[in-house]
Amino acid sequence: MFPMLAEERFSLILDLLARQRTATVQELCEALNASESTIRRDLNELDKLGKLNKVHGGATLPDSPFRTDEPTMAAKEELAVSQKQSIAQAAAELILPEDFIYLDAGSSTLALARALSGPALNASYVTNGVAHARLLAQKGCRVFLPGGLLRPQTEAIIGAAALTAIQQYNFTKAFMGANGVALGSGFTTPDPEEAAVKAAALHRAREAWFLVDDTKFAQVYPAVICDLHSGAILTNRCPNPKYRQYTLIKETEV
Repeated sequence: MFPMLAEERFSLILDLLARQRTATVQELCEALNASESTIRRDLNELDKLGKLNKVHGGATLPDSPFRTDEPTMAAKEELAVSQKQSIAQAAAELILPEDFIYLDAGSSTLALARALSGPALNASYVTNGVAHARLLAQKGCRVFLPGGLLRPQTEAIIGAAALTAIQQYNFTKAFMGANGVALGSGFTTPDPEEAAVKAAALHRAREAWFLVDDTKFAQVYPAVICDLHSGAILTNRCPNPKYRQYTLIKETEV
């Protein structure tokens, strides 16, 4: 068997990153049947060419200039399931019985609602997610729903009435969702009205956590929620250590 040419390895590395946004050196070694020194050399070269960002232990694609796609809520629930479950479990452990919580709409925060047990069930919740409110009520939690317009794509309550309702509360903690997290662009989402509701909740919270799996990094969407300084990140794995310069990051993978 002839050794693989550098150009072939470059192409395979970029193909793998296109599918999953991030990759470790070990993953690339196994996928390309190449040595660690070869992969690290390839990553250095691709980083110089601006094709990827070389980070500790692997690589990630450069921040996307723009994305507008948005899967349905049902489709999102099928993505990164195990990552969301581990993030949700870590988030649930942060909730105390005396907390007054804002729970954002979204699939990662819905996983949090599913993970709630024990003392966290005695906290009070405000959510703009219809599925979230139903699940919290079924668990016996005290839950408040704001009025407003229901957005079918995400099953989130948005609009002026929702903004007004949220501004009447003070939250001890807010658990937020975002479609994209990027250096320079902050936390983003496709819909401006949904972004406005998220931002309003953040402004009323003493402490805010964004629940984002590692596929959300280096993604940029049209509507800005807030900058990276405005909330901590709870993730399974942060692919780029540069994010730590801007916000607190807690990872569930060790």
